Amino acid sequence: MDDFLKKFFHIVYVRKHEVKESNYCKYDNQGLQLFTSSLYLAAIIASFFASKACTKYGRKRTMQAASLFFLTGVVLDCAAMNLPMLIIGRIFLGFGVGFANQAVPLFLSEIAPVRIRGALNILFQLQVTIGIFIANIVNYFTSNLHPWGWRLSLGLAGIPASILCLGSLLITETPTSLIERKKQDEGLQVLKKIRGTNNVNAEFQELVRASEIAWQVKHPFRNLRKRNSRPQLIIGIMIQVYQQFTGINAIMFYSPVLFQTMGFRNDASLLSAVITGLVNVFSTIVSIVLVDRVGRRKLLLQAAVQMLIAQTIIGGILAAKLHDNNSLDKGLAIAVVVFVCVFVAGFAWSWGPLGWLIPSETFPLETRTAGYAFAVSSNMLFTFLIAQAFLSMLCHMKAGIFFFFAAWIVIMGLSAAFLLPETKGIPIDEMTERVWKKHPYWKRFVDDDGHELAEVEKGTQG
Repeated sequence: MDDFLKKFFHIVYVRKHEVKESNYCKYDNQGLQLFTSSLYLAAIIASFFASKACTKYGRKRTMQAASLFFLTGVVLDCAAMNLPMLIIGRIFLGFGVGFANQAVPLFLSEIAPVRIRGALNILFQLQVTIGIFIANIVNYFTSNLHPWGWRLSLGLAGIPASILCLGSLLITETPTSLIERKKQDEGLQVLKKIRGTNNVNAEFQELVRASEIAWQVKHPFRNLRKRNSRPQLIIGIMIQVYQQFTGINAIMFYSPVLFQTMGFRNDASLLSAVITGLVNVFSTIVSIVLVDRVGRRKLLLQAAVQMLIAQTIIGGILAAKLHDNNSLDKGLAIAVVVFVCVFVAGFAWSWGPLGWLIPSETFPLETRTAGYAFAVSSNMLFTFLIAQAFLSMLCHMKAGIFFFFAAWIVIMGLSAAFLLPETKGIPIDEMTERVWKKHPYWKRFVDDDGHELAEVEKGTQG
């Protein structure tokens, strides 16, 4: 929004309106990129504190803390008088992201019946896509409210933050977390409640057994360095890193900028962002329907092909037709929007939601919160790097940036084909026996005696 740029990034505003600048370089400003990426840098740090909070205080309390961070960040950003205040607000929002992204997927995986665990966990990603869509609509309408529309846009983020705060007061804690914190009777009662039956003894005993192993682990982060933890840790980090190198956040963060680069007017570019946001929502629903039917790997592999084709075509059109100082023909500009939607659709029913689902369901209890913290922080680190670098990369690489991301899609497709096991329909606490010990490559890292003998640190150590 121009009012926002004038107040905080005046150089960018001047470059946008008054200077003959390359189409690809109008928004190349480290301060503007820092506004976006500072949130994710804060989330990296917060995810490790959130891991400790999840283990010591439970998933519910961690979500409550996330909501308070969000509310603080919203107030600071909405009332921001200068760039430092704006960035500090973003940092508090980042703390909220770090805590929420740590607690919510674990919460969903631990309360879900195994037959619908994938679909229930992907509801997390669905709500993210709905949030993006609503944010785009809010931006579209508030962009015409001068000069305070940007304050309303940032301030309305307080509504979902408040819903999270109230909701976290109403939900129950997970049985896994209660048993892990030695509240076995309460954990049993909650398990009966969420399963809707008293016949939960087998599942309860499995949770108790997993918790007994976890109690003996004094240093879960140290345990992640052991050979037996390597498969889950590598897969968890790998899928989160690859998620960012699809280029999705570059497109979703900066889609209005990207569409303006192609010659759309400000309102039209925001409307195009709304369209891609809507595609994002409906495609995530496709994932909910299919993930527990066709499995995780098939969705990832199909989408890798779809995204590769879309990125290559977008890059080809821009390389051939969009130069430093021209605009795309209307037909070609619409074609680029269509292929952006094709790309977003492929991501939204695969690498988007599954990037959060797979790490949340593959770690054993004794290293689950620590391992998931590494997965979340890896995501935030590379989201930060992409967000901080994308506009500069767009300026220097021009259309080549789409071929850069396309090359990464090839790499991640091959990785999924050869390294990623299928986890559909397998209880979380049976992953070691039924997944890792049977995988052609990863089985060499898991001892025959079982993960507990290699993972557990005796109470006399450390």
